[in-house]
Amino acid sequence: MSRVAIVEDHERLADLVGQALARVGIEADLFRNISEAAYGVRQADYAVLIVDRGLPDGDGLTFLRTLREAGQTTPCLMLTARDALHDRVDGLESGADDYVTKPFAMSELVARVRTLMRRPAALTTLVASFADLTVDPRQREMRCGALSVLLAPAELQIMLCLVEAAGRTVRHSALEHAAWGLGEAVTPNALEVTVHRLRKKLAAINAGTRLTNLRGAGFALEEAAGRRPSRPEDI
Repeated sequence: MSRVAIVEDHERLADLVGQALARVGIEADLFRNISEAAYGVRQADYAVLIVDRGLPDGDGLTFLRTLREAGQTTPCLMLTARDALHDRVDGLESGADDYVTKPFAMSELVARVRTLMRRPAALTTLVASFADLTVDPRQREMRCGALSVLLAPAELQIMLCLVEAAGRTVRHSALEHAAWGLGEAVTPNALEVTVHRLRKKLAAINAGTRLTNLRGAGFALEEAAGRRPSRPEDI
């Protein structure tokens, strides 16, 4: 999962953060208050939570403390206009993994988010690989040997989920959330259409790995036997 949750009521700032993350292949869901964020975190898994302290319906630290007490271990980056040492200490003691004081450079925030995404064992690198495939979020591309193909944002997030699952089945709902989040309306067959495009792109780079459909369960990557080496002239 390379989707993050942004809990920030300042619309312009939230949009800027989301755009900065999208430029390096990280998609985000935006929540304007604690109530929305609590619902979103219950519905889906996120790689990182970016939480503002001053929210319309409470303190972001209180929200984070509640999540930690419930066993939620997702890395959290706190945003705040406060710069006092005791505020930073309070944040870290409440379960925050990092702390950024406003105003901040977007490049710094992106770097800190990427660092937090490396912490879980399943995300030791932001470049994901499985069998003969490599998916690079920063370049927004999928590679097999010497061949590569660009991925649209939804395609990128779906492939990251599938590659990180390492052959295990990923539910339809998990893939839809990774691709489009909770706030974007999509057509009922959007996932199937995107999977169809991904299969064509796998064929274009001569990948031996197949994208299989386990009817009623979800999708998975499967390494096919007897694949031939990738050659640039095959495209």
